[in-house]
Amino acid sequence: KMVVSAGYLMSTPCVSGLIRMKKAFGGIILTASHNPGGKDEDFGVKYNGANGGPAVSIVTDKIFELSKKIEKYKITKEVPDFSNDKVGSYKFGTMDIEVVDAVQGYADMMKRIFDFDKIKKFVSREDFSMVYDSMHGVAGPFAKKIFGEELGMDSKVCLNSEPKEDFGGGHPDPNLTYAHDLVETMGLGEKKSETVPEFGAAADGDADRNMILGKKFFVTPSDSLAIIVDKAQECIPYFKDGLKGCARSMPTSGAVDFVAKEKKIKLHEVPTGWKYFGNLMDANELSICGEESFGTGSDHIREKDGVWAVLAWLSILANANAEDGKKLVGVEDVVKAHWAKYGRNYYTRYDYEGCTKEAGNTLFDTMRKKIAEKDYKALEKYSQFKLKNGDEFEYSDPVDQSVAKKQGIRLVMEDGSRVIFRLSGTGSVGATVRMYIEQYSKDKLDSVPAEALKPLIDFALEWSDLKKITGKEGPTVIT
Repeated sequence: KMVVSAGYLMSTPCVSGLIRMKKAFGGIILTASHNPGGKDEDFGVKYNGANGGPAVSIVTDKIFELSKKIEKYKITKEVPDFSNDKVGSYKFGTMDIEVVDAVQGYADMMKRIFDFDKIKKFVSREDFSMVYDSMHGVAGPFAKKIFGEELGMDSKVCLNSEPKEDFGGGHPDPNLTYAHDLVETMGLGEKKSETVPEFGAAADGDADRNMILGKKFFVTPSDSLAIIVDKAQECIPYFKDGLKGCARSMPTSGAVDFVAKEKKIKLHEVPTGWKYFGNLMDANELSICGEESFGTGSDHIREKDGVWAVLAWLSILANANAEDGKKLVGVEDVVKAHWAKYGRNYYTRYDYEGCTKEAGNTLFDTMRKKIAEKDYKALEKYSQFKLKNGDEFEYSDPVDQSVAKKQGIRLVMEDGSRVIFRLSGTGSVGATVRMYIEQYSKDKLDSVPAEALKPLIDFALEWSDLKKITGKEGPTVIT
């Protein structure tokens, strides 16, 4: 039996939920994710397992081995006779085909998690306004259904909501560089808008990632995760009995660590990759998790979920504004109240895209050698930092006992500040070197991040010799 969505388009979180609801063996996703599709761009075939999450390494390794033994394949000349825009059941030979309304199914799932009546009352306030930028990805139909039909907001809330195979010529990556329409609308661009919405969010191409903005205010993904974990039990009915645990990817800032410690919630640190979260969820060890790369989600599915994150924030704002007649508590107010309680993790990520794989490998081999030889001479001129340890992150999965090696170079200072390097080869061309810089402060809460982090950035570039080895004078994207 094959299950497809009316119109064929589904978001990645929707696919995950549908696999779980139908108790399917798995799901095949044809996706360009946040890269344009087509023969000249980055298009992929992805397999999710029966739990709804990305297939684990044991499965993908086996698929790869079997793929090398394929001798022939057959393609049918017949075309199934069914309407792909009409819900119903059809036959194709011995195969059953079920066409479902995936958008409605996803909306129903969200209504079981969140208090839609409470959110609807909040978003109807005259002093509240928002925009949601689908960036011409598959989030559009889901946004119009939930924010428009279910929550009663004006259609103008949904920007770039028509899915396009080339994403309208844009690059649907929800960050400050590529989500330029939203950035300008929210008053963070070069153009100064007279009217700026109170809340803004963006999705990537397959709608599993999110960016959260307030009026002229950017919320880092790491802070967003920490705030959702802090407020979940209080604001989201699905978590009314508390959290089983929380987790972050290793490069994500330690902001959520302080929340977990205060609330006595078990914390997990895993490599980058949602499958590691999925294993913990399947073992009943995890409720909410996130990555610094704009991915946030919970155990309702086994993928990150961009619309879920937006509804989580709307729930938090609705709760903060529960008293009628009071001045609006906005996104910036919520974030600054969080910093006042837990301190602030200043954080930035530099992406050096389009590096040659040879340069990337040379860079990391050089850093591994320096760690092995304890060569940290570059740190001598930065007396404010004392090295606690340098290593390469390795993760032993407590659920399936698999070991993930070479998951990132880490330099950790005694005050908790961190310098991290990761090499990613998932782009359409070459490799991407990612450098993460983090510094914690309990009381200095209003510094400009670029200024607060400059000494660590300068040290990281000098110690790694990144510019010389990669030939890159500066990052492609700064988050």
